[in-house]
Amino acid sequence: MRHNKKINHLGRTKAHREAMLSNMAISLIKHKRIFTTTAKAKALRIYIEPLITKSKVANKSIEETTHNRRIVFARLQDKYAITELFSNVADKIGDRPGGYTRIVKTGARLGDNASMCFIELVDFNENMLKETKKAIAKTRRSRRKTSSPATEVAAIQTPKVKATSKKATAPKEENSDTVKQVIEVPADSIDTIDSQVIDIIPSVEDERVATEETEIVEDATSEVKDE
Repeated sequence: MRHNKKINHLGRTKAHREAMLSNMAISLIKHKRIFTTTAKAKALRIYIEPLITKSKVANKSIEETTHNRRIVFARLQDKYAITELFSNVADKIGDRPGGYTRIVKTGARLGDNASMCFIELVDFNENMLKETKKAIAKTRRSRRKTSSPATEVAAIQTPKVKATSKKATAPKEENSDTVKQVIEVPADSIDTIDSQVIDIIPSVEDERVATEETEIVEDATSEVKDE
């Protein structure tokens, strides 16, 4: 009988269950994330988190390093996983007081409809760390907004700014009226202006032709002299 024993046997014997959890723990330490069923992931979390705590304590106190390494090696039996756990993983989780793993469900498996998930080390998922930092920055709220002295001064000065803006725009309107008055020309003087312009245009053309002829003559004389 179970007698209030809450361990999940996972349908395996003790030796088979411990070997499976040891292999899963080694894979999780090496790859930082593995996909498995939800029942196995929960059993693995109970199995691996005390071992991670051993590596963290060993990283802080040098006297207990060898003893803690031997305790963890008795469970994992993999020297490469031990090296990774006591170096990179221990450096990352040094300030975390627990909860080193995260379980995220991914749905049901085709075939037997088993609940699937992935389990990962929390400190090695940079995307989730960024999202938590942003969420923490937004959680703080203020109950009531009190008006600061700066806002009161700004509220007092705003009507003055509007009054000055109206004064500044007034001269522009006067200038536009003066421009309109200058541009307005009587209809009788338009004919005289057109006749003057018509008389000026031929004289300008004659002067241009005369200058061109003089330039041609000068060029011809200079060529004769050169010869």
